[in-house]
Amino acid sequence: MTTLRIGSRESRLAVIQSELVAGHLRARGVDAPLVTMKTTGDVILDRSLDQIGGKGLFVKELDRALRRGESDLSVHSCKDLPMEVPEDLPIVGFSRREDPRDALVLPAGETEWDRSRPVGCSSRRRMLQLEQLYPDVTFRGVRGNVLTSLAKLDGGEYGALILAAAGLKRLGLESRISRYFEPEEMIPAAGQGILCIQGRPGVDYSPLEGFLDEEAGRCARAERAFVRELDGGCSSPIAAFARQEGDSLTLRGLYYCEQTGAHTVGVRSGPAEEPEQLGRALARELKMALSEGART
Repeated sequence: MTTLRIGSRESRLAVIQSELVAGHLRARGVDAPLVTMKTTGDVILDRSLDQIGGKGLFVKELDRALRRGESDLSVHSCKDLPMEVPEDLPIVGFSRREDPRDALVLPAGETEWDRSRPVGCSSRRRMLQLEQLYPDVTFRGVRGNVLTSLAKLDGGEYGALILAAAGLKRLGLESRISRYFEPEEMIPAAGQGILCIQGRPGVDYSPLEGFLDEEAGRCARAERAFVRELDGGCSSPIAAFARQEGDSLTLRGLYYCEQTGAHTVGVRSGPAEEPEQLGRALARELKMALSEGART
């Protein structure tokens, strides 16, 4: 029997996501054991990601296992995968997209959002956009996995959390969602709701056929190209969300200029078969718009 060992973070959500891939492989007659590990980003929880090295801290150990042959593929939340991927550990493909929206979560048993208490949020992307909708909100950083964050919320530390709807749904916690933010209100992180499969050369990944999704892959590549063109790291409030309709891809993006504190949002469409070109073109358009605005 063919074996493909799946490298995964050991959090409950990461394991659930990896089991989605494993279940597909097992149905194709492939032995797919999980190789779970705690990453540096899971261990250091007292500082924000931009203070300790960014999203790469969630993949360093997984990359090492792949290179050493201790695993054969890694499953990542696409939004947590750094924009620069090592050449020797290529992206194999992307899953179908789960709900891409951000969601408001209130303390258990509460139905009204008490905005006198801070929102638990460490994402500058979310904070910037939520302030546009609710200028009276305040924030307090929150680190840890979804279940840890929910425990802090229910313990009274926050008035609400902003979390990815995809993660809540995969955890069976959709009932905790009080309100969805449509992408036109709050643009998601690039790749939100999509799983990314990373591998290494020389391994046969054909059993993943039927799990990998071409449309989601085009959307992810457009969104990631947008962020990459703007040199956006995990601390930058840069957002991107693409939709495919027929042969056309429409990308909505948010660009924030660290130097001036100004930001702008734009939308651009292009051929679905040229996602990276679309992402780069919208990024340059928004960068030019802010540059011209600063000169006037």
